[in-house]
Amino acid sequence: MAFNDNSSFDSRSVRRRSGGGGFRPSGRGAAIGGGGGLLLLIIGFLSVQYLGVDVTQLLNGGASYGSNSYQPAYQDEDFSCTGAEANSNQDCRFEGAAYTLEQYWAKSAAQVGVESYHDPKTILYNGSTSSACGAASNAVGPFYCSADESIYIDGNFFEILKQRYGAQGGPLAEMYVLAHEWGHHIQHLQGVLRQVDHRDVGPDSGMVRLELQADCYAGAWMGEASQVEDASGNRVLYPPTEAELLQTVSAAQAVGDDNIQQQSGMSVEPETFSHGSSEQRVRWLMRGYENGATSCDTFAVAGNQL
Repeated sequence: MAFNDNSSFDSRSVRRRSGGGGFRPSGRGAAIGGGGGLLLLIIGFLSVQYLGVDVTQLLNGGASYGSNSYQPAYQDEDFSCTGAEANSNQDCRFEGAAYTLEQYWAKSAAQVGVESYHDPKTILYNGSTSSACGAASNAVGPFYCSADESIYIDGNFFEILKQRYGAQGGPLAEMYVLAHEWGHHIQHLQGVLRQVDHRDVGPDSGMVRLELQADCYAGAWMGEASQVEDASGNRVLYPPTEAELLQTVSAAQAVGDDNIQQQSGMSVEPETFSHGSSEQRVRWLMRGYENGATSCDTFAVAGNQL
């Protein structure tokens, strides 16, 4: 999805982070990463603490819940962008995507049972930082931490996604990752995040249903993002082209549990799935795109319909 060069936006939620130190957590929250469930085996792509248990999730998505007290030791910069800048600059692209996600979920959250909606924070960083759910670095996939209701994204992740897991890349594929994490925030506000046992893995497990629903929510945003206007009435995003949709499908396929296992030289083991197969991730992404957020109740379907 290309941005309208004439648009401009200042997201309420996006911050560009610089500085060292980071959070000093006194406790641990739980974080969910969004690719496959083989953390330690897959080059430590995502290693985060889930309720004190070191689990490994991969790639584009994460969520967490828990509570911490912490002290910031960094600087978070607010910034605004134009559509022209978003077409060429990754940070501005996330700024624009977040702006449209804010507008989309402000009107759509109630449709999926969220009584009181508020935006998550989005932290863009390079190299390493800290969260209320633990450390983040460029070896960690993007994730959502409900302990501080924030999404953490290192821009270098997308090159890893292309080089190691065969994704095509592209602006919409990058924005899909942010939209998937935003979907975990919606699940947090619904209370769904707390209800799922994060040790429940397998082809029709609670964890797989959680991740497929976040994919579906990302697709629902994709289907309506082009309707959002900036403060001056300019359209922010143009509808996705077929090529852009194919790039996003490629990203969803890349982070399927089966693809991650295969690309890591392992046999496919469905009983270890925590995020869904490539086929499932694409199907639920496109289900949301075609039918909207109300079609995304993965917990209401039988296992053979996932």
